[in-house]
Amino acid sequence: MKVYAFDFDGTLTTRDTLLCFIAHACGRGGLFWALLRHAHLLVAMKMGLYSNERAKERVFAHCFGGMSEAGFEHLCTTFAATHRHLLRPKAMETLQQALDSGHQVVIVSASIDRWVTPFFAHLPVQPLVLCTQIEVKDGLLTGHFAGHNCYGAEKVRRIGEALPPRDSYTLVAFGDSRGDRELLSFADEAHYKPFRN
Repeated sequence: MKVYAFDFDGTLTTRDTLLCFIAHACGRGGLFWALLRHAHLLVAMKMGLYSNERAKERVFAHCFGGMSEAGFEHLCTTFAATHRHLLRPKAMETLQQALDSGHQVVIVSASIDRWVTPFFAHLPVQPLVLCTQIEVKDGLLTGHFAGHNCYGAEKVRRIGEALPPRDSYTLVAFGDSRGDRELLSFADEAHYKPFRN
């Protein structure tokens, strides 16, 4: 058995989709204000003084806390439909070849699963999406994540939880950032910053 595990942001796509999604949902002004309001946390995160997960959750809560789940789902669907240009052609070709060959394909990303999944809705065989999940109560987004941000070691934990025992398959992994370091180390075959011209 062979498993192909792809990071999403920067690996399958040309840029980080969180910022693109906020701009899609809130406009460029909304994105600017969200980043400005949380600039101190983002700087602290870059300096290693504040966790990636908490900074991301604070920005997410600012933009989407209290929104209806139905409204958020609609934004996710329209985002994927209007931003397919973000996908790297070579990356999608590799992913499609893996699916066509009958291999298990996994998208393992810190991005929110609700907007990642629709990017693959057109495929006849769907990849397994293991991404950051959101908390919903009474039909409204709380602004919190359900579980941990799918970043770093959490990517390896999610794969271990979702797939058969590690010694039963060969893992081919693709990533582009420090958030993929553990995933790439866990793989039998690792590709760092692939699909670039």
